[in-house]
Amino acid sequence: MFPVLETDRLILREMTEKDAEAIFSCFSNHDVTRYYGLDPLESMDQAKTMIHQFADNYQEKRGIRWGIERKDTKELIGTIGFHALAPKHKRAEIGYEISPANWRNGYASEAILEIVSYGFGILGLTRIGAVVFRENEASNRLLLKMGFEKEGVLRHYMYQSGVPYDTNVYSIIKS
Repeated sequence: MFPVLETDRLILREMTEKDAEAIFSCFSNHDVTRYYGLDPLESMDQAKTMIHQFADNYQEKRGIRWGIERKDTKELIGTIGFHALAPKHKRAEIGYEISPANWRNGYASEAILEIVSYGFGILGLTRIGAVVFRENEASNRLLLKMGFEKEGVLRHYMYQSGVPYDTNVYSIIKS
């Protein structure tokens, strides 16, 4: 059973094909994907495929990705979750994105806090990592604010539109 998590303002829940329009709206936006290592989506079918990939990753225990729904509007405003899940080594990497209309409202912080707690408490992780484009100033600041520590730089680690980019690598360790 897919876990549903709740914060003061958000519900983190499983995504279905009914969310394809919201996923398309988010992932077709260049401002969202420019530091993502993913070209903007061009069709609703791509959004549906993405939702199915998230579901497959969960079923195959490779990761878990929640849709971020605002309680007040019932609107799906982004996704958050763990990938590169390695239970044997008690680690995973976090990833997230929020639609630009909802930036700078604390939603990402709220969702990160909730899933980091879930990762340490329920999944039994001891390390949660994050890989972020160096140019993504907002995400780099956010992770530091959330207690992640910068460990270093991965040179030419991710490609965006055929161009290699350096990334910062962060982690937070269960205390």
